[in-house]
Amino acid sequence: MAEKTIGILTGGGDCPGLNAVIRAVVRKGITAYRYRFRGILKGWKGMMECDWEPLGLEEISGILPKGGTILGTSRTNPFKEEDGGEIVVDNMRRMKLDALVAIGGEDTLGVANKLASMSVPIVGVPKTIDNDLNGTDYTFGFDTAVNIVTEAIDRIHTTAESHNRVMVIEVMGRHSGWIALHAGLAGGADMILIPEQKYTIQEIVSTIRKRHERGKDFSIVVVAEGAQLVSELVAHAVEEGTSYETRVTVLGHLQRGGTPTAFDRVLGTRFGIAAIDLVHAGDFGKMVSLQGNEIVAIPLAEAVNQLKLVDQELYDLATVFFG
Repeated sequence: MAEKTIGILTGGGDCPGLNAVIRAVVRKGITAYRYRFRGILKGWKGMMECDWEPLGLEEISGILPKGGTILGTSRTNPFKEEDGGEIVVDNMRRMKLDALVAIGGEDTLGVANKLASMSVPIVGVPKTIDNDLNGTDYTFGFDTAVNIVTEAIDRIHTTAESHNRVMVIEVMGRHSGWIALHAGLAGGADMILIPEQKYTIQEIVSTIRKRHERGKDFSIVVVAEGAQLVSELVAHAVEEGTSYETRVTVLGHLQRGGTPTAFDRVLGTRFGIAAIDLVHAGDFGKMVSLQGNEIVAIPLAEAVNQLKLVDQELYDLATVFFG
């Protein structure tokens, strides 16, 4: 039987743990199934342009602890370009690919889902630091981001306490507040603002004022970037409404860089092994996911049909510590 050739791509924002997935897919694919691999460069852009390089055991050596992706990435979406889907299908033939493993978030896997409906043999792996992909309890990269933000909150705490300030910390999360909520809880934030909840300026000012009235002369407010009230507005309103000196820290891309945590390395590895097993079984149009402590396969369509938002119960738990 002729060796099969499998393509791997990483799309969307970079994320700690991507290289762990690549390493696992290639390692098991070569040693267990005798597959050849082609690394598609810069995500779907590479599929549109037939831009690839060989991936073997030498290329994946030493990449486990590295952040980012050795394949590069982009936010290219073939279906936003004329005949983009057909171009990808044609280029799979040109690159002699028997199957494709797509590692990415909602947009990358949305493309994978559309290609699957065109009978492209494809398997998805969920990646987003925001943890808002449906059908999986956690995505790799989330744990690393939460740890980075928690450490930042811990550091900012000392400045807030020393200078008697209100510190507003903006974190990633355009559509959901998973990072803000988990890191805010872990870092002892005095208020957490997320996209899933509605707030008024008066509520925020009142919460901070009550905290100060009971003898606390500093506060930490964590704001997800997609929250109804943006961090600069919150800071200005708090300072105006309370007369407490207020500062804003935007953590930005700091959250998605650097080496992955042990949890994300292990989860990425488990996802990669499961993905190449799906390829070997010919079980395409699926995404690997974590449910409980089990890695299972779900339809790509289920993963991208809606965003996974923060549970109200978990948010209610966090509000116990507000103010």
